[in-house]
Amino acid sequence: MEPIPKSGLFYSNKLTLFILQAYEDVMGKNGLNAILNLAGLNQLVDNFPPDNLERGFDFAGISAIHLAIEEMVGPRGGRGLALRAGKVTFNDFMKNFGALAGLNDLEFKDLPLEARLRISLLAASTIFSEMTDQIVNISETEGEYLWSTTACPICWGRNDLDKPVCYLTVGFLQSMLTTVSGGMEFKVNESNCRAMGKEVCEIVIQKQPIPAAN
Repeated sequence: MEPIPKSGLFYSNKLTLFILQAYEDVMGKNGLNAILNLAGLNQLVDNFPPDNLERGFDFAGISAIHLAIEEMVGPRGGRGLALRAGKVTFNDFMKNFGALAGLNDLEFKDLPLEARLRISLLAASTIFSEMTDQIVNISETEGEYLWSTTACPICWGRNDLDKPVCYLTVGFLQSMLTTVSGGMEFKVNESNCRAMGKEVCEIVIQKQPIPAAN
């Protein structure tokens, strides 16, 4: 595969570690090693980044991992793996940053649903913006929340696709919203993606949960 150009923008080692561990969980160690080799990241085989907050991993590496997954299993298979990995990534995020974000507080759990959704999105966006060079902005309309970023590590260096590819983030957000809502599911979809030549990656989150099946 063609190499992804270096961005000069960086993810923290800890958050990168979450992503690698999540893909190892859903693909197995051998599967992840094959992806790392295809992505030109063989230095990470049995040598994950240290568990610290240093911004030490270029966005290009994260993008290369996702491109390699698509090339190995196809876009549809890559989508499924990324959604699953995103949910696993949130589990690690919650264990490490849930208390910092206030998501474990009893007072938070007693808030109305819409307040819990808004606070969790703002807290997660703040953590990403402070621990990486990925600046996330949260806005909302009457019925939707919008998660937007102008520099996205998942699709860095790609701009000629006709469909969005940031499914890791979609899976992360789906898992977060289900957790903070007490088990409800929400429609989450990426409406704009820099891989499609757009200025921002924008993920739309419906404020109302998906009705439970009878």
